[in-house]
Amino acid sequence: MYRLFFHLIFKRMDPEQAHHLAFRWIQLAVRLPVLRTFLAAALAPRYKELRTEALGRRMHGPFGLAAGFDKNAVAIDGMTMLGFDHVEIGTVTAQPQPGNPKKRLFRLVPDRALINRMGFNNDGSASVAARLAARNPVFPATVGVNIGKTKAVPEAEATADYVTSTERLGRHADYLVVNVSSPNTPGLRNLQAVDHLRPLLTAVREAADRTVTERRVPLLVKIAPDLADADVDAVADLAVELGLDGIIATNTTIAREGLGLTSDPRLVAETGGLSGAPVKERSLEVLRRLYARVGDKITLIGVGGIENAEDAWQRILAGATLVQGYSAFIYQGPFWCRAIHKGLAARLRNSPYPTLADAVGAEHKKVAA
Repeated sequence: MYRLFFHLIFKRMDPEQAHHLAFRWIQLAVRLPVLRTFLAAALAPRYKELRTEALGRRMHGPFGLAAGFDKNAVAIDGMTMLGFDHVEIGTVTAQPQPGNPKKRLFRLVPDRALINRMGFNNDGSASVAARLAARNPVFPATVGVNIGKTKAVPEAEATADYVTSTERLGRHADYLVVNVSSPNTPGLRNLQAVDHLRPLLTAVREAADRTVTERRVPLLVKIAPDLADADVDAVADLAVELGLDGIIATNTTIAREGLGLTSDPRLVAETGGLSGAPVKERSLEVLRRLYARVGDKITLIGVGGIENAEDAWQRILAGATLVQGYSAFIYQGPFWCRAIHKGLAARLRNSPYPTLADAVGAEHKKVAA
């Protein structure tokens, strides 16, 4: 049903307009008590065997919404209603910014992919913090807050920019993510180099501890799939050295060659980050490499090209405690989470692992044995 709707309506609309329309529908539905109760029951059935503990939180399952969909924390209840076990908002910057000029979001339908060069369009950390502070949750949810650098801020002042966002948002975050991997903010990916990343993460950690004294806010870093293997290893080692809580692997890619893209070459040539099915293989490679390096010392979140329960299951076996998706939601619609949860529960029941936690990283442990 949704796929027919997508091809008849959404596919004919500008992708960003379609996004905003879907957002309005989700927000409307969650405001109507009877409707939201019905939708949550239909779209978000719970499976006891999928209950997950990660980052100091207990969640209904391991599958969450990746950053980029709800940039301004306006639809957390709505996305929880649709079945996401955690919601990562953002990317949020210290200063409000409109993002890059439109048109900046493109669908590669034959490749089940998106290209975006949104440029961290968001209301700014002060406004988002106020919205989170005023939030009266309809559904309990784990909320991650993804922070990035304001475009107008020079690279030399990036740390102070991240610290400002941390001070404003840290108390409202179940976990914080330092995003240094978007390709759409000039110079941002330079911060992935360990020499830049170490002082940045140290300053954000200190700011979170200084601002939120009643608990420890988990801190993660999100990396790009385009990092060389040696750089992936360096980030993994740094995360362990600094006592980071986790790494998210991966963000979008700037690569186009070797991905088997079949969409219109004019679309493929658009600048920006490519997400969806074509990044699946490399994102899984990076995750495997990270787990081989850090094991169970920190939490890994797998994201990038997850389309179905089998993809999510493979990320868990490769070492991800949590998995996230976004692009496939555009193509598969509101029953997507339901299908992933059902499929994950079935795979766990048919596996040799007594719990989901036992399955995390199991492919590495099998090789070691």
